[in-house]
Amino acid sequence: MVSAKSWCLIVRLEFVRPEFVKPKLLGIAKCKRALQTLLLTASLQVCAGGLESLELFLKTAHSGRAIFSQVVTPPAKAGQTARSKKSSGVFAFIRPTRFRFDYQKPYPLTLVADGTMLWWHDVDLSQVTARSQAQALSSSPAALIATASDLTALQKEFHLQEQSEVDGLQWVQATPKIRESSVQSVRIGLRVEGGLANLEKLDILDAMGQRSVISFEYFEANPKNLSPSQFVFVPPKGVDVVRP
Repeated sequence: MVSAKSWCLIVRLEFVRPEFVKPKLLGIAKCKRALQTLLLTASLQVCAGGLESLELFLKTAHSGRAIFSQVVTPPAKAGQTARSKKSSGVFAFIRPTRFRFDYQKPYPLTLVADGTMLWWHDVDLSQVTARSQAQALSSSPAALIATASDLTALQKEFHLQEQSEVDGLQWVQATPKIRESSVQSVRIGLRVEGGLANLEKLDILDAMGQRSVISFEYFEANPKNLSPSQFVFVPPKGVDVVRP
């Protein structure tokens, strides 16, 4: 539950000139209209911290899609500068069991969770890797953005720590509770606008010290034309299917 104390309510009321509210000058009816105008011009701004923003995202974005760009930077070796690799594509999800990343640049790759299996299709290699979704996604970044339904569910897998706001984004750092996780930490950046929390950043540090930063643009929550059928994956004919 979101604590009421953690929400910041800022109410700004526009000034109304005294003559607008004098019944003798305007009459009772006009006075009422003036008071109604006063109420209508009041603006309410809700300021939430990182955890509240994350909970808002989990509870209101039951599905979503966005364009993403990803920068992967390996740990620098002694005397060398780490070279980053960039990629981009389209991301979509339907809670609690479906999501997909369609990489378009620099070469096509597809990662699909269909509710039962996790499929990884490397077009250039003509290979598909299939794994049990339940096993593959435990304590993974995908749980943070596409599969968990609330903070309570996330806190079973992660230690969640609120961080300072940066560039208008509310941040939460998630650290897996299991020691054998392939991920050291994940930072989630969200922007709250119009009563919704939009996903904008994922900053993932893996167990080998490699950092992946995923930026999301044009995020659309609960698109009407997104259906479960779009998360069905059938391996193309002629490709090798590996089941580790």
